Amino acid sequence: MRFNKNIPLVLKVYLLAISIFFVFRVVLFCTELHRINFDEVAVWTIIQAFVMGLRFDVVISGYILLLPALVLLTQGITNTQNTVVSTILFYWIFIFFSVGFIISSGDIPYFNQFFERFTMDAFQWVENWEFVLSMIAQEPSYFLASLPFILLEVIFFVLLKRIFHSKEAKPVVINIYLNVFVSLLFVSLMFLGIRGRIEKKSPIRVGTAYFSNNAFLNKLGLNPVFTFMRSYLESKDSRNQPIDLMDKELAISKVREYLQIDSKEFISPIARNVVPDTVLEKKPNVVLILMESMSAAKMSRHGNPHNITPFLDSLSTNSMYFDNFYTSGKHTHNGVFSSLFAFPALYGRHAMKQIRSYNGIGSTLQEIGYTTMYFTTHDEQFDNVGGFLKANGFEYIVSQKDYPRREVKTALGVPDDYMFRFSISTINEVLKTDKPFFATFMTASDHGPYYIPEYFSPKSEGIKNKIVEYADWSLKKFIEQSSKQPWFDNTIFIFIADHGAPISSTYEVPLAYFHSPFVVYAPGRIESKKIYQDMGSQIDVYPTIMGLIQEPYTNNTLGIDLLKEKRTYAIINNNDKVGILDTAYFCIMGKEKTSLYHYKQGDKTDYYDKEPQKAEEMSEYAKAFLQTYQEVLLNKQTSLKNNF
Repeated sequence: MRFNKNIPLVLKVYLLAISIFFVFRVVLFCTELHRINFDEVAVWTIIQAFVMGLRFDVVISGYILLLPALVLLTQGITNTQNTVVSTILFYWIFIFFSVGFIISSGDIPYFNQFFERFTMDAFQWVENWEFVLSMIAQEPSYFLASLPFILLEVIFFVLLKRIFHSKEAKPVVINIYLNVFVSLLFVSLMFLGIRGRIEKKSPIRVGTAYFSNNAFLNKLGLNPVFTFMRSYLESKDSRNQPIDLMDKELAISKVREYLQIDSKEFISPIARNVVPDTVLEKKPNVVLILMESMSAAKMSRHGNPHNITPFLDSLSTNSMYFDNFYTSGKHTHNGVFSSLFAFPALYGRHAMKQIRSYNGIGSTLQEIGYTTMYFTTHDEQFDNVGGFLKANGFEYIVSQKDYPRREVKTALGVPDDYMFRFSISTINEVLKTDKPFFATFMTASDHGPYYIPEYFSPKSEGIKNKIVEYADWSLKKFIEQSSKQPWFDNTIFIFIADHGAPISSTYEVPLAYFHSPFVVYAPGRIESKKIYQDMGSQIDVYPTIMGLIQEPYTNNTLGIDLLKEKRTYAIINNNDKVGILDTAYFCIMGKEKTSLYHYKQGDKTDYYDKEPQKAEEMSEYAKAFLQTYQEVLLNKQTSLKNNF
């Protein structure tokens, strides 16, 4: 009986595939070198991350190769060979690994943007695939990410062909029983590789990769195909929809206590009437600017050394400014939804995909006589924003369809400063109705594909700093143009980020992706300059605006007026993890474990075991708010229409 030559064949394919996954990991590592402080991180820790990566690569390779290996080993034992079968196995291996390499290639720019390995969240925009593809095509850095895939795909095909067509080794006669034993042993090792661990309690999980205090190196060890498949399986798990974090009645009771709600006037358990001490004779206009990716970490006041936001920094010292303000999620749709409707993000869900009624700021202001507008640089249908807002009190949606075609420069539409310039005449036209206005702006320039108009000359180095400088300049130009309008002195301007950017990554949930500026600028109405140190959340924007304009309304949200009430904790959502913050502690609530950090000092020590009561208090707060929002959704209580 000949020696089973197909064992070395399978091993060669293993090594080839793992080598290519390794190259993708090296490329990712090189694009994120700025996250490594080599004075604090030992070389051995970096090596461990790559070793961890090898473990996950073996898992994915094992799944893909299991069926081909069983067929090949059976052929080797029986000393049979079939050309058709070999061809089928070749293309099975080539196609499935190619899909894995495509995911690994896409994972690099995805990680650069979101500081997360590839998951189902990457497909939240599948309905807007034309928009996404054009955005990718117009940004060189995204296109460059495909080059490693093309090169490695060609190498994989050539070498795989060579492996399958290699000449037979010199036959060696061995005992068939030994041959069967060796083959079974090899398959057993494959199953062990797929399981990823020898411990009985649990196979390899995403949490297995978190071996160090360095958030980037922990994530580097993951395989994006693994994280994608896990997120897919979890999305199909009925336990994830709806969420079940705590007893719903207990959650609602706690939230009512947190928000000091005594009223039982409404069917909605969170609804309460808010009556200001005084009502203004003239209703002020409100402009809310959601700044794309404008992390607080980009500002000089928060330690950025590059002076790329001189206007925003200056504005923050001459206005109301909230130092500890956080966005709800890490996507634009999270920022738009939470700011305008005052509800948190629920893990990886897209709140605006399905149109439903909310008592958001649009409908509330519309009912009291405001004209409501939403401006965006690009297609309003992206993320279903246009339709959702139209169904919830926004009268005018100004988007790419309204701008001259010649001014549309990229897939993200017109540059920020053009959108602002265009809006002035639109606002002036609306004001002919003699009604106050509420205008929301969603900027886009600080997002690839990057475009800097030829009339702006940045002083910074590097496109990412240059584009921030341009975005900041656009804000300045808008205020300058607005100051010449008759409505300026009666207007409150509010600046926040839709989400931040993963500039720093001390923890596995990057706080820079959620820490946002919150500026209230109203030179004609608010003279005082004040810095607020209490916690603030994006879900508090709408109630705070209502407090600023001093209008009575029914608050059917989870937000509060930050000028009159105090938020105990801010809740941030990192898709699969929830962060909870106060001015000293940062709690990360994952599905597998909960951690507690003293984040203001950048301390990487997990204090969960030392301060479990604090961690439990923070976790309970987040669970209560998220579970209550879930119940309000399920019971269709997001709108008070017909709910009295």
